[in-house]
Amino acid sequence: MTGTATDATPAQAPAKGKSSKTAKARRAFWLKQLYAWHWISSGLCLVGMLLFAVTGITLNHAGRLEERARVEIREANLPRDLAAGLAALPATGRAPLPEPVRAWLAAELGVTVGGREAELTRDEVLLSLPRPGGDAFVSLGRRDGAVLHEVTARGWISYLNDLHKGRNTGLAWSVFLDGFAAACLVFCLTGLVLLQFHSARRPATWPVVGLGLLAPLLIALVFIHA
Repeated sequence: MTGTATDATPAQAPAKGKSSKTAKARRAFWLKQLYAWHWISSGLCLVGMLLFAVTGITLNHAGRLEERARVEIREANLPRDLAAGLAALPATGRAPLPEPVRAWLAAELGVTVGGREAELTRDEVLLSLPRPGGDAFVSLGRRDGAVLHEVTARGWISYLNDLHKGRNTGLAWSVFLDGFAAACLVFCLTGLVLLQFHSARRPATWPVVGLGLLAPLLIALVFIHA
């Protein structure tokens, strides 16, 4: 019986060694994948995260960093045939401008109307043109064809703050924000798993992560009240 037990021992050793090699190979594979996704997502997020970090500070101190608004006003008159076309619009409500009027505004004032709808009253057609870092509108007189174009610019800080909030930025920027948020999620989640992989050799890992969770939670509960 002793001889039988001795003969079985060498057979078990290669099996354990093979299992250990398989586990190490699996770990190395997933670490390689995690590092790849982590650095790719960090590269995609880098400029955006810098922008959002800086504008987080400027938004937090918006009252101190606010610039003086600059207002530019231009006046013109619609040609008679185009002014007459405004009469075909409803007396009240909202409606898009006629195509000839949109073309004239683009050629004469550089105003791109697109598919925006104007607010209609009996005396005026008002088209709002909000934009990041400012505002604008075009007023069209329904009786005399008088055109007033006013543009308000509040400076680069206000512009960047509006980009941070996605305010009046259009579809393309909205799609970018969704993609940026997804890349940030990949960056954070792969970082979290990498922390788990290396936490055994770095005892401070989870206390630091816990601090990152508790600090904003405690501030919100203790110092922020409805």
